Amino acid sequence: MSICCNMATTQIIVIFSLFILISHAQDCIPRYFGDGKMVCVCNSTYCDFVEVNVPDKGKFRTYKSSRSGERFKTEVSNFDTGIQNENGIVLELNLGKTYQSIFGFGGAFTDAAGININKLSKETQEMILQTYYGSNGSRYNLGRVPIGGTDFSTRTYTLDDTPGDTDLSSFSLANEDINYKIPYMKRALELNPEIKFFAASWTAPPWMKTNNNYTGFLGFLKQQCYQTYSNYLVKFLETYKNNGLPIHAISTGNEPADVFAPWVPINDMGWTPSSLSNFVAQYLGPTVANSLSNETLIWVLDDQRVFLPWFIVDMFADSSEVDKYIGGIAVHWYADNIVPPSVFDETHKLYPDIPIIMTEACSGSEVWELQKVKLGSWSRGENYMFSIIEDMNHWVTGWVDWNLALDKKGGPNWSKNFVDSPIIVNPETDEFFKNPMYYALAHFSKFIPRKSTRVDLTTNDNIKSVAFSTPENRTVVILLNQNEQSKNIVIVDPNQGHINTEVSGRSFQTIIYQQ
Repeated sequence: MSICCNMATTQIIVIFSLFILISHAQDCIPRYFGDGKMVCVCNSTYCDFVEVNVPDKGKFRTYKSSRSGERFKTEVSNFDTGIQNENGIVLELNLGKTYQSIFGFGGAFTDAAGININKLSKETQEMILQTYYGSNGSRYNLGRVPIGGTDFSTRTYTLDDTPGDTDLSSFSLANEDINYKIPYMKRALELNPEIKFFAASWTAPPWMKTNNNYTGFLGFLKQQCYQTYSNYLVKFLETYKNNGLPIHAISTGNEPADVFAPWVPINDMGWTPSSLSNFVAQYLGPTVANSLSNETLIWVLDDQRVFLPWFIVDMFADSSEVDKYIGGIAVHWYADNIVPPSVFDETHKLYPDIPIIMTEACSGSEVWELQKVKLGSWSRGENYMFSIIEDMNHWVTGWVDWNLALDKKGGPNWSKNFVDSPIIVNPETDEFFKNPMYYALAHFSKFIPRKSTRVDLTTNDNIKSVAFSTPENRTVVILLNQNEQSKNIVIVDPNQGHINTEVSGRSFQTIIYQQ
């Protein structure tokens, strides 16, 4: 047999193997790292997957993941006619009272993520992408892509580093776009055509900035460069669109407040509400509207919720034109302990037609955490689950993780700003580890498709909960028990009866049934 035939046969076997894997549920292969910390191990031929199977009406299915080691353990039960445990926590569901429409869940295609995925064999690369975007993976439908470099790059760069190039004749995609972003974004889109990509720039080219640097204290965009920078951003949109990757939305820039903190070591560029309002209303908004990417939305802020609602209020007060261009408010989670989630309620009340999207979160970012990557940390998974439930209960429409994959150090990162990730790669053995953070997000993304609607569910201090109605007329209830002890829960659906269930200590539970 010829070499070509051998190669073709091998490819057929690999594709067939992957088909088998993504067509049936498979259990987690655990690996422990002390104190009960557990990851699920995946490689070129095996990864744990679970199908979403909704039982006939009158029954409900539960999916449970727990600190004790369960991952999407599933069972089917019947609705009851009453409360089986009088000491249970009763949560009343009201499908007739609805809130926001859900936009989706996802992660970021950073240079670091692409570099790490690229270190694995082609088959294991495919397994990671199936794990996130495949029909039996977590089914992400959002993807964030940086415009140029971030701290999660191996160098500082933009897409036009030629000083004084005001006509942008030197603009071009970087090798990082070609090798580490575009190929994986394209494959993710093939796996899930529902993906919507959104982009963010960390900084303009240094020659457009007041401090002539990629980072640094009080580095702002020069006012005479407002139009040039708008053209730069639109060039990115149109170049990616020409590569088969239309960008649904572009933010006005990652964490503009970082320039006011001299100790922040990452790529950044600052905005005030007034300067950003002027930039969007007079430059970026009209430039996008008059481009071939005129369907791309503009999301503002892309920073911590501590800036809500006042930053947006000041933007609207400064310009009567800015409102026609704002298609979303992007927030991050890093200062959530400073202000309550009620700021989302205030923002929604003021601007009910502007969706709020959580666009970046990661664990291990705190300066006092010396161990950036904590393989198998259940508490970090709980932090994700808690944040998503809290955000969704306060009008947030989407929740997007940071790097899709990092190495065991939490990088690469040129500024040594290492953090954790739901997936950690181990190229030495051609495998990757799925942290509890992965499952926390998947308990939402697998079961809540775009255009699902949050519905009313009573709250209880002993357990965190949120509920949704999907376009397929399914009800999804998600529960988080952070207590060491199990909790008996009763969910009352006036249309179908009572769900009596036990939620194990330190566990996540998703309940799904047909309406």
